[in-house]
Amino acid sequence: MLDPIFVADCPYGPGGLLIDEVLEVNAEQSMVRVQMPAHAELPLTREQRNHPVRHPQHVSGGLMVHMTGMVGFVHAYYVFGLRHTEGWVGYGVRIHHARFHNLAQMEEPLVLKGWCTHSRKSPAKILARYSFEFTQGSKLIYEGDQTALWTKLTTDK
Repeated sequence: MLDPIFVADCPYGPGGLLIDEVLEVNAEQSMVRVQMPAHAELPLTREQRNHPVRHPQHVSGGLMVHMTGMVGFVHAYYVFGLRHTEGWVGYGVRIHHARFHNLAQMEEPLVLKGWCTHSRKSPAKILARYSFEFTQGSKLIYEGDQTALWTKLTTDK
């Protein structure tokens, strides 16, 4: 079960957060692992026109790119200690590499792992480069290398 304070701090509601469990937070390794359900009613996935051979039902690739942002949010919250309610907001700025290895099937949850490989910090900004590995059972589904910018907004304006 997710911490309600964490869920309330997220800039997306549960229909966009799409994480049902934080499995591991390792601040020393700057890494987080979370679990994401895989079912037919996920955003984008529910709009698929499926065919058992030509287009089997699967978790949408576009949704997986979105989930890199949610894993980044988990990392920022638990490892960097950033809080959206305190003015911190993050956006992806570059996808350096993205590869889809397998289709994510329905029903078995995905395990989404993300870790920060490099960061530059100032009092109001953090530029962070992340690596991602999304698996389902023993299958590698997605891997990526992306950069995000976290900025602390002021309330002066």
